[in-house]
Amino acid sequence: MTREVDPARVQEVLDGRWAHIRQAVRDRLGPEFVTVPGETGDQARERISRLIRELPTDVGVASAFPAAYGGSGDPGGSAVAAEMLAQVDLSLMVKAGVQWGLFGGAVVALGTAKHHDAYLRDIISADLMGCFAMTETGHGSDVQQLRTTCTYDPVSQTFDLHTPHQAARKDYIGNAARDGRMAVVFAQLITGGRRYGVHAWLVPIRDEQGNPMPGVTLGDAGAKAGLLGVDNGRISFDHVTVPREMLLDRYGQVAPDGTYSSSIENDTRRFFTMLGTLVRGRVTVGASASAATRSALTIAVRYGDARRQFTRPGDDREVVLNDYLAHQRKLLPALATTYAYAFAQEELVATLADVQGGVSGGTSGDAVDEHRQRELESRAAGLKAVQTWHATHTIQMCREACGGAGYLAENRLPGLKADTDVFTTFEGDNTVLLQLVAKGLLTGYRDAFGSLDGWGRATFVAEQVREMVLERTAARSLIQRLVGAVPGRDEEVAVTDRGWHLTVFEDREKHLLDGAIRRLRKGAATKKDRPFDIFNDVQDHVLKTATAHIDRITLEAFVAGIERTTDPAARELLSRVCDLYALSVIEAEKGWLMEHGRLTPARSKAVTAVVNDLLRELRPHMRTLVDAFAIPDAWLNAAILREEPGRQDAMAKEDDAVRAVPVG
Repeated sequence: MTREVDPARVQEVLDGRWAHIRQAVRDRLGPEFVTVPGETGDQARERISRLIRELPTDVGVASAFPAAYGGSGDPGGSAVAAEMLAQVDLSLMVKAGVQWGLFGGAVVALGTAKHHDAYLRDIISADLMGCFAMTETGHGSDVQQLRTTCTYDPVSQTFDLHTPHQAARKDYIGNAARDGRMAVVFAQLITGGRRYGVHAWLVPIRDEQGNPMPGVTLGDAGAKAGLLGVDNGRISFDHVTVPREMLLDRYGQVAPDGTYSSSIENDTRRFFTMLGTLVRGRVTVGASASAATRSALTIAVRYGDARRQFTRPGDDREVVLNDYLAHQRKLLPALATTYAYAFAQEELVATLADVQGGVSGGTSGDAVDEHRQRELESRAAGLKAVQTWHATHTIQMCREACGGAGYLAENRLPGLKADTDVFTTFEGDNTVLLQLVAKGLLTGYRDAFGSLDGWGRATFVAEQVREMVLERTAARSLIQRLVGAVPGRDEEVAVTDRGWHLTVFEDREKHLLDGAIRRLRKGAATKKDRPFDIFNDVQDHVLKTATAHIDRITLEAFVAGIERTTDPAARELLSRVCDLYALSVIEAEKGWLMEHGRLTPARSKAVTAVVNDLLRELRPHMRTLVDAFAIPDAWLNAAILREEPGRQDAMAKEDDAVRAVPVG
């Protein structure tokens, strides 16, 4: 393509359903909110603690709360606002996420009217700062096995909250080291001598003067690689008395005499239902990682358009970095993948809003469509994993693409790298999350393949996940038409044919899924009494299956995004970017595709050749693609972008002067 594209037309598509919130954050958050290079940990904490209370109320961060308490019942809008904060300052985003997403979100989703009336207004205003105390030193991802106990005493009508040993202390808890006054604490509920699984309580941890409450031990988690403005800490409880009414009892109630009741009888199902209501944190982490990635790419692309290095034969003027194929090979596929994830994330947030809008609006959580809720949880897990890994890889690549300048704190990239590094394990370890995706797919296949002896007893099975195999995520009829139009022989189809891309992605997912099922059945036949080994032996296979699934739904979301693009030039550009995303995945997977007869050697070579052609075609539009992210210069906060234009003008004048001097 040769025609110019207005970045604003691409931005309209990227901003999507919550464009008004994205623009409100851009308009309302100025330079006073951005990161400050070289801060100490104490300085960063002081600044972020101040800013969290100065955030304008109209930027949507608290919009997930019920309207009756000052929100708008829009969890999607809240997730988008948090994503935008990530481009301003990741510590500010995490602090806001802890306060309003995790702490406040848990009170909304797990509590009832008495908790909402008592606490939500102060949580929204940040007059009551809180913690989300789930993770323990010895149990992170395996939340169901937490060791903290909360035992009910019918005589006093109170709970006894206790940390039995050091491995059971609450660890890495945001707001715990400094600002938190209350915590939502997750522990094993015990009443009448029986355990009923993990539940949550509201527990004061500091008094009005900031001193620890009786029986509560608070500590600092210590120095971290990044997110210096977030006061992560540790909390232990020594037989702390908690009133009965402080149990967040939407899903489980304890009567004054100690009788336990719940609308969900099965402990495991109840546990996963409770966790499912808190999925917004995972959605936000994936989105924030991608927001940081967009910032890094914007810095690297803009720098690459100004920085020159080496000369062409017969030309004394040095070549712009972005003109080198090797540089394009770094930046453009990463940029295409970032666009793909932006569309997949938009669709995920829309699903979050549609599924959980009632919960945030204050209606009964039991009305949530269980099938759609499980689908939401699975896709949130998978997209969080791939987006955070993509951020880790891409931000490092952008740092290298900017050379030594990329290593300076004043150019933002080291801070982005350090702040996002924890995201691969934050809100769930990525490997564990991909297992969750795979379990959902495999559970969906159980009926088709018959009984998997031993599978039902394996601790890895998430039985609450329903069929999700090859469900279309968006533009269903269009995608079906594109796939249906592909001829039987690959050689008859252009490498850039969208139907062929979709078919390859779909076929790869199906093949991997079928293979995993066959291996599981084979293992079940020989290891009936060893369910752990049955799954563990194919763990690598199921993780690959989960990745293929997320690749496929991401491509489908990109196709849907192109379909709703109204500007012809923007639509054509996005189509080429989608080609690059799809072919980059195919190129990366061509070993597997050739090994399984899905790609011939000749077609494999053609894929690489077309990728290189696409890089040359997209080169003139690199700046357009990052400008469409619409990140204010003040948010980028990179000295390299302020200095390079003037420096390059000086270099250009010097080049002209050199050429004007006669040789000899």
